[in-house]
Amino acid sequence: MAIRVQVILEGKEREAFKQEAERAGLSLSAWMRRAAQEKAASRPGRRRMRTLRELRSFWAESDAREVGKEPDWEEHLDVMRESRRSGRAPT
Repeated sequence: MAIRVQVILEGKEREAFKQEAERAGLSLSAWMRRAAQEKAASRPGRRRMRTLRELRSFWAESDAREVGKEPDWEEHLDVMRESRRSGRAPT
């Protein structure tokens, strides 16, 4: 279901955006929607991986960025159990 969103623009902004929309063969609304979608898709952390190569690259970048060693799963479980026993914040 479509939902209407009101956007407040200065007159000059509206005219500039409208001209861009017309150049693209779109309504102002469609142009703004596309611009917002492109902006959201380009945000870091929202990268889509479509190939095994991209996935491997992602893991290599993550490994290079992180320091230290990930604890064993049993260590995570011990921390959660102790938290429950002590009454600290639920985990």
